[in-house]
Amino acid sequence: MLPLTTAVIGVGYLGKYHADKYAQLPQSQLVAIADVDSKARETFSEKYAIPTFSDYRSLLGKVKAVSIATPTPLHFPIASFFLDHGVHVLIEKPITSTLTEAEELIQLAKKRNCILQVGHLERFNPALLAVQPHLHHPRFIESVRVAPFQLRGLDVNVILDLMIHDIDIIQSIVNSPIRHIHANGTPILSNDTDIANARIEFHDGCVANVTASRVSFKSERKMRIFQEHSYLSLDFQNASFILCKKGKSISPSGMPEILREEFQFENKDALLAEINSFLNAILHQTPSLVSGEEGKRALETAIQISKLVKSPTFAFA
Repeated sequence: MLPLTTAVIGVGYLGKYHADKYAQLPQSQLVAIADVDSKARETFSEKYAIPTFSDYRSLLGKVKAVSIATPTPLHFPIASFFLDHGVHVLIEKPITSTLTEAEELIQLAKKRNCILQVGHLERFNPALLAVQPHLHHPRFIESVRVAPFQLRGLDVNVILDLMIHDIDIIQSIVNSPIRHIHANGTPILSNDTDIANARIEFHDGCVANVTASRVSFKSERKMRIFQEHSYLSLDFQNASFILCKKGKSISPSGMPEILREEFQFENKDALLAEINSFLNAILHQTPSLVSGEEGKRALETAIQISKLVKSPTFAFA
C-alpha cells in the first residue's frame, strides 16, 4: 500500500511536531508545508527537502491528508477548504471558534466521506488508554491542569486552551449528559480568563471538579477518578497511574483491605500515536478515536463554562 501524501498547515509550536511525526511514519509521505512565515518555510524546506507554500490552497492536488495547527480562528476556513475537496483533516483543538462552524465541518466531512479528527492529544496518553478497563461508572472526578504563562495560545482563554483537554476526557468516560455547570475564573496576565474552575454535574450523578490555570510556576496534569470500591490517580505528564481498590479482607478494627497497584508507561509519544491513528483511520476506513462530534461536544461545554465565567447571570442547566 502506497503511503498517504501529507502536509501540515501552520508549523509554529505544535505544527513543527506534526511535521516531524508525519516524516517518521511509514504510512505517510510528507510532501509539503504551508505557513505565512517565510523563515518557517525556509527552515522546513531545508530540513525535509520539500516545497513550502505561503498559501494553503496551493496544496490542493498534492495531498490526501493534512494537519491544521494554525490559530483557532483560522481552523474553519482552512478545514472546510480541504474537506470540500476530499482531503482528510486532523485539526488541532479546539475544533473551531463556534459550534456552528464545528457542525458545518462535521457535515462536510460526512458529505465528502472524509476523516475529520480533532487533536485532543491527551486521549492518546498511554496512561489514559491503559486505565480504560478499570473504569466502572465514575462517581466523582477531580482534575488539575496548570502550566506557566506563555504568549502562545492567547488567541483563546484557558478553558479553550487547557481545560478543554480534561472536559473531553471526562465526557468520554462519563456516559451521561450534563445536568448543570457552576464555574468561575478570572484574567491574571492576559485580557482573557487565565485561571478557571468548573463543577460539572451529570444526569447519572457523577460530579467533576475541573481546574485549569496558565499562570502557574510549574506544569501539572493530573486527574483522580473515584468509583465504587476503587480510586484511580492519573499523572498525564509522567504517563502513569495508581489504582487503589477495596480488597476482600477486613482488619479486626474494621478497616477494609486496600490494594494498591502502580503503572508506569515508557511509550510517551502521544502525538505520534495520534497521527498514526489518524492515518490508519484513513487507510482502513475506520472511525477516528476523537471524532468531529466529540470535538464539538468538548467545545460546547468549554463555551458554556466560558460564558459562566464571563457573566454571572448566565446559567447552564
